[in-house]
Amino acid sequence: MAASMGTPPAYELDGATRTYGQASTLVTALDSLDLTIRSGEFAAILGPSGSGKTTLLQLLGALDRPSGGTVRFEGHHLEGLGQRDLADLRLSAIGFVFQQFNLIPTLTAAENVEAGLAPLRMNGVGRGTSAAEHLATVGLELRAGHLPTQLSGGEQQRVAIARALARSPRVVLADEPTGNLDTKSGEMVIDLLGSLHRDLEITLILVTHDQWIAERAERVLRLEDGRLVGDTVVQAPRTTAR
Repeated sequence: MAASMGTPPAYELDGATRTYGQASTLVTALDSLDLTIRSGEFAAILGPSGSGKTTLLQLLGALDRPSGGTVRFEGHHLEGLGQRDLADLRLSAIGFVFQQFNLIPTLTAAENVEAGLAPLRMNGVGRGTSAAEHLATVGLELRAGHLPTQLSGGEQQRVAIARALARSPRVVLADEPTGNLDTKSGEMVIDLLGSLHRDLEITLILVTHDQWIAERAERVLRLEDGRLVGDTVVQAPRTTAR
């Protein structure tokens, strides 16, 4: 989805660099990256292990700071924000979906979604209503009372997506969201993320090492050795026929 006139890009990176270690042990995870991601865009970050994908996602998610260069979110510089401001930004604007589902095993699906809302200081009724609505959004309203061990891998990931959406984020960052799923479940999760991107008009950025997953996005960004080596606009993202 194209941003409207006057809407700042979701992200602007200028010479963004991230290094670890010092001197002879210095490792450059990201190397002078220039990148703009429009508000409402669905972009896939594709590359092999060690290419810098997760490091880039950590910068976009305000989980880390660049060693050099700048990272702007909706026009605001992230590298100059304090830890509390970064935490507030993550809480109010960014949803995360990880390869590991990170569900609390002793809580039901609904309770796991509610737990993600706890920092917002909503009352119990509000948390319960929101959890029910978002589980319905991912097609799990009938599984709300089930524990993670009673859910398939694909269902657990859908609970994690509902938890990420419950805070009404403007951006969702997904780090290898199909990594622990079989092919069929992975296709369903990718299709779900794509439909939520369209329906909710969120910015969706997905990290993967799989070509077939990347090609579901509107735009494919290829990383190698911390550098952007490819930037392809996909004119007609493929969908899975069920």
